[in-house]
Amino acid sequence: MSRTSPVIEVDRLNLAYGELQAVKDLSFVVERGELYALLGTNGAGKTSTLEIIEGHRHASSGTVRVFGNSPTDRPAVRPRMGIMLQESGFAPDLTVSETVRLIGRLSGRSDSVDRVLGIVDLTGKAGNRVSQLSGGQKRRLDFATAVYGRPELIFLDEPTTGLDIQSRDALWAAVEQLREDGSTIVLTTHYLEEAQQYADRIGLMHRGSFRAQGTVAELTRTLPAAIRFSLPRNAPAPPVRAAALSDESYLVETFELQTDLKQLLDWAAAHRVELHGLSAAPTRLDDVFRAIETDPVPA
Repeated sequence: MSRTSPVIEVDRLNLAYGELQAVKDLSFVVERGELYALLGTNGAGKTSTLEIIEGHRHASSGTVRVFGNSPTDRPAVRPRMGIMLQESGFAPDLTVSETVRLIGRLSGRSDSVDRVLGIVDLTGKAGNRVSQLSGGQKRRLDFATAVYGRPELIFLDEPTTGLDIQSRDALWAAVEQLREDGSTIVLTTHYLEEAQQYADRIGLMHRGSFRAQGTVAELTRTLPAAIRFSLPRNAPAPPVRAAALSDESYLVETFELQTDLKQLLDWAAAHRVELHGLSAAPTRLDDVFRAIETDPVPA
């Protein structure tokens, strides 16, 4: 992945709605070929940030560059950008094929309607009106119009909402192919497991500001992993620092999961102690997400 020419550059971005500061001094870059997930709590400012980057809204202050240009420079930016909104509002009386063709013309990119519909398994619905589609089929149509013409930069806003597991897998397979072809992806989603699995880097927003940013490994290392177990009555004290819980179980919070777990297992074997209900869980992205909700916002 090239690190010489970022696709998106955001520097000290601010957006205010009257007295409400929706976005506060936000700075980040998205590198070419990267899948960057912009996540956050409800009302964190994600949508406002993306609307500015997409050229739909003006910032109160700060600088945003997309392909080195202002996002409001539509001739320079829009043909290179595909956007999948949460709700695209397609004309219900148009057919699926007409909808893809119309959006393709508006984008200024060229492609085959049949190819794009094949990606999202809507070839058999090409002649159907949009109003006849199910919710999941409309979501697949949203994706088809966003990736028409293989844009260099693609925004995916809650892309898998309403999709069954097979459709989700197919969509992510298509995203991976787009990345192999050189596209850069910006993702927003409430399915944190998808961000954890597919994102190269993640920015976590809360109340307009970044609370954490980095790879999944970097983010999850900020919180301890957890080892839980129960001991028989009259068992000796465990060898690692463990907090006794109210249900007679123990909790070990550790940044050295493998080391502490091995020490605990070796101790249990040496003392012939059975560790009831033993579980060892590394920190997950949702743990980090919950932590930012409870942390106070810096002044």
